[in-house]
Amino acid sequence: MTTERRVLDVAELPEYAFGHKGLIWWGTTAFMIIEGSSFALLFVTYFFYRIKAPQWPASTPALTLGTINLVVMLLSAIPNQLSKAAAEKFDVPRARLWLLVCFAFGVAFCVIRWFEFYTLRTRWDSNAYGSLVWVTLGTHLLQVITQVGETAVLSALMFTAHTEPPRLVDISENARYWYFVVLFAVPIYLLIYWGPRWL
Repeated sequence: MTTERRVLDVAELPEYAFGHKGLIWWGTTAFMIIEGSSFALLFVTYFFYRIKAPQWPASTPALTLGTINLVVMLLSAIPNQLSKAAAEKFDVPRARLWLLVCFAFGVAFCVIRWFEFYTLRTRWDSNAYGSLVWVTLGTHLLQVITQVGETAVLSALMFTAHTEPPRLVDISENARYWYFVVLFAVPIYLLIYWGPRWL
């Protein structure tokens, strides 16, 4: 009695793909779900303490640097989209240019966020409010630092011999994740800077 073994031949499948047909798209999506859940927990914790605390917040943060940083973050979506579009058109020179611009926006955001911490009018170890504010802004800053590092690596690869199509897929996914970082900047800003003024 012989059993016939069926073999799945994947030799003809492409080595890379943009969008949901590529494995990196699914990995990026899973990563965004995990990080989004972390922010959701931070937001819920903020409102839980807001309801329970006799005095909330202990201080109201200054608006200037937080607002400037939000504007920087929102404007960064423009070169981000241009780098994504260039990568998906296999336009290496434009992808190089817009990656460098994205890198500059990311660095600017990190520098402003560093000074922003000094305008919060609370320390991370002062009380529950201070801890939540610092952890929320710090978690978002960590996302941005990670993104700046990844953008720097992709930029370096684009200026070497590593300009093959799979690297351009990486640029596209890097841009997609940056949208996630930009998206969360808005509720974080509203929670930290306007929450104490509205609630």
